[in-house]
Formats: sequence, C-alpha cells, structure tokens
Amino acid sequence: MLRLDTRFIGEESTGKELPELTDDPTWIIDPIDGTTNFIHGFPHTCVVIGLSIKKEMVIGIVYNPVLEQLFTARRGRGAFLNNKPIKVSNVQDLSKALICMESGFIKVDHMREKTIERIRAIVLEAQGIRTLGVAALTLCYVAMGIVEAYYIEGPGISTWDIAAASLIISEAGGVVVDRETGK
Repeated sequence: MLRLDTRFIGEESTGKELPELTDDPTWIIDPIDGTTNFIHGFPHTCVVIGLSIKKEMVIGIVYNPVLEQLFTARRGRGAFLNNKPIKVSNVQDLSKALICMESGFIKVDHMREKTIERIRAIVLEAQGIRTLGVAALTLCYVAMGIVEAYYIEGPGISTWDIAAASLIISEAGGVVVDRETGK
C-alpha cells in the first residue's frame, strides 16, 4: 500500500543533497531516463520506479512507453518483460558478446586517457559495442539477454537510474558490479 509518508529519492528530489537511503520503505524514481533520447525522438527512453525496504530493492519497474516494453521484477519472483519471464544471456566469451557502454569521462580532460584505455580493451575484444544513452533500459536489455553486459565509465549515472533495473537483472539471473568497489 502506498502511503503519503513513504520516503522517496529521485531526480526531482528537493535540496542540494539527496535523502539518505534508510530502512524505511523508499520509492526510487526517475520520471524520464534517457531525457536526451526523448527530446530527439530516439525511442530508447523510460520511466523508472523502484521500491527499497530495509535498503534492499524489492520491486523494480522500467517502462518504455514508445516501444511498449514493461520490465518488472519483485524480489524472489523473477524478472519479466510484458509479463513473460526473461533471463540474462549465457554467452561467456567476450568475443561473442554484444556490450553496451556509456563513457562520460571521455569529456573530462584528466580522465580521458585512462578512460580510452579501458574502453579500448573492451572494444577490441567484444563482438559488438552499442551506446544507447539510457541506463535503466540498457540494464533491462542485459536482463532479457539481448546484450551481454553494460559498462558505465564516468559521471551521470545516479541511484534512480539503476536501482530498479539492478533488481530486474538479479531476478533474471545476472549481477551488477561497481567497478570501483567490486560489489
């Protein structure tokens, strides 16, 4: 049941600092992920809604209204696209993998060389590379098995972009790992 006193974190949160995630039920919302895509009429854009209880994602919803793709997951109940179960790809060989990536650090002078070096290593090995500009939806494409991995290098990704989709990936049999922490 949605209560009016439930906490929420989102791109539209007020104040300079985001509310801290607590054990309280917290909705994590991005009303438009892929805003630039939306503005340009590129069909990869979505609405993202997640529910965290005790700092654990329990519900994940990602909806692309243009392509009519509704990705859903509930902790322990699986992941779905338009009510049909989805699973991550079983491709293990990078040379056979389609990888999506975002690389905001390329625009940062002091980070450019290291960023290019890491991206180059992936580009040289992967079967193909795509950049869609929409974190939550790209993660869902990993969950449905049409993309093997999503590599994010740089700023611009926030909790509301990935929280719901992270649950969808885990319920589809995949994992989400922070490159810096390894968690």
